[in-house]
Amino acid sequence: MKTVRLPDGTNLPALGQGTWMMAENPQRRRDEIAALRAGIDLGMTLIDTAEMYADGESERLVGEAVAGRRDDVFLVSKAYPQNASRSRLPRACEASLERLGTDRLDLYLLHWRGTVPLGETVEVMERLVNAGKILRWGVSNLDTDDMEELVAAGGQACATDQILYNLTRRGPEHDLLPWLAAWGMPVMAYSPVEQGRLVADKGLRALAGELGVMPAQVALAWLLAREGMIAIPKASTVQHVRENRTAADLALSPETVARLDTMFPLPSGPVPLAML
Repeated sequence: MKTVRLPDGTNLPALGQGTWMMAENPQRRRDEIAALRAGIDLGMTLIDTAEMYADGESERLVGEAVAGRRDDVFLVSKAYPQNASRSRLPRACEASLERLGTDRLDLYLLHWRGTVPLGETVEVMERLVNAGKILRWGVSNLDTDDMEELVAAGGQACATDQILYNLTRRGPEHDLLPWLAAWGMPVMAYSPVEQGRLVADKGLRALAGELGVMPAQVALAWLLAREGMIAIPKASTVQHVRENRTAADLALSPETVARLDTMFPLPSGPVPLAML
């Protein structure tokens, strides 16, 4: 498994597991837990969740899936922007820890920017690090100007920016990705197959057929070929997890990449960072 290095030197698998929209149907719970556990076995040990997902039930699901294997995984969770203040972030963090059944988070993210000043959030994140509640912190859905403001507010220790990035969402390549690379901050790409919509693209399906693989595997392999890129697709079944894992070993030829660039062209200029 290819790895990506965080600013503090920690190496993470380039392919992790997302949990958005998991734990929403009790009838799927057993399959979802089995999927997460299978992913861990296959080296996809980074698991991303959030207090928002299924109103905290996703964190409980993850906690059950990693029970007895906490030291084998890299746990990421995210806080609502309204909880990113001095008074509320410590409580939100404690609630996430309780739902996850752990004493620390490997990475804690601001889910998106709200009205709390970034400098205040940085201050509280650093306090949580010092208290051992989280090992490092980062952000999600912050565009280039937001990242510049974050660093100016003392946020040089930010570990990553988790963003919407895939073949159909290439705007970050103009300014945000180069900015993050210059600061040594890896990217964590959520919805790497556009919540499944990419697999229906006729051109991508045809190309995948020529390669003898699945469309989602091509989309994931395209992402994973980039330096400093972590992809966190969601998979609710063991079979889906195995299919995703195969993408980490798929090397796309320069000719294939050129075809993808034609099929999914880069925007002509910078565009605001999108989010789902």
